Amino acid sequence: MTHISRRQWLKGAGALAAGAALGGWWPARAADNFHFDISLAQWSLNKAFFDRSLSPLDFPAVARTSFDIGAIEYVNQFFMDKARDKAFLQDLKARAADHNVRSLLIMVDGEGDLSTVDETRRKQSVENHYKWVEAASELGCHSIRVNLHGAGSAEDWHRASVASLRELAEFSKPLDVAILVENHGGFSSHGAMLASVLKEADSAYCGSMPDFGNFCYQRASGDLWDSPCVKQYDIYQGVADLMPYAGAVSAKAFRFDEAGNETDIDYLRIFKLIKAAGYSGYVGIEYEGHDLPADEGIRKTKALLERVRAQLA
Repeated sequence: MTHISRRQWLKGAGALAAGAALGGWWPARAADNFHFDISLAQWSLNKAFFDRSLSPLDFPAVARTSFDIGAIEYVNQFFMDKARDKAFLQDLKARAADHNVRSLLIMVDGEGDLSTVDETRRKQSVENHYKWVEAASELGCHSIRVNLHGAGSAEDWHRASVASLRELAEFSKPLDVAILVENHGGFSSHGAMLASVLKEADSAYCGSMPDFGNFCYQRASGDLWDSPCVKQYDIYQGVADLMPYAGAVSAKAFRFDEAGNETDIDYLRIFKLIKAAGYSGYVGIEYEGHDLPADEGIRKTKALLERVRAQLA
């Protein structure tokens, strides 16, 4: 498969106008010409990858043969020791090409705190991400997804986050790889606060990856995921806040009603916001439900995305 450079990717999605803000990543499109392509996030099959019933090398084949999806989003947790393994990366790239599957991005976790005020730790975390930028470039991905969870004061989080994004963008630019931030716990799940960080970072190589399901920005015990949510940002406002910076979109799904709609997330409402933002990139399926087997949840999410896309075309 031919490598698609980030410059080609931007051109295909609408080139960044001179002096424009990051919102220029995606062109405004005619109301009767709305379209997005569907990708598959590796996390949707996390149980199979964690228990090793699936190898990371199987992912391109599974996406194509099981779900007829031609673009994928990797998760580094499933191959943490392979970032600098050229043989592994070349094998994975070849398997994607063999199945006519495009590698879009790598979701990066477990590489330290990019938002800490401890400068030594922050700098080390930035450097820890370099190998994943290089791996993304090797695979032909346009981006890596990073976390800006944050702790302490909002002001300190903002300042450290901006610094880390600028440093990562400086490293990633020559490799033609973008740095995307997902609303993924802590202050990053507050849509307006994350948008403010991206605005100040002010780089064509930094953007957002809005996720429909991660807008709890404070939990009872101060943790990221486990205790009850006590402060929840409105998910529709959050998507609207982050779409001007979006280089990818994560379609989270948990449960479905008899009509095939997500029971807690109004997909049609969200995609009206996505359409209004002029987004024409990929939308990644990230099924995290427990009521259905992963393969069935993925298929139901794909069917829902296809139905909404047709409604808004």
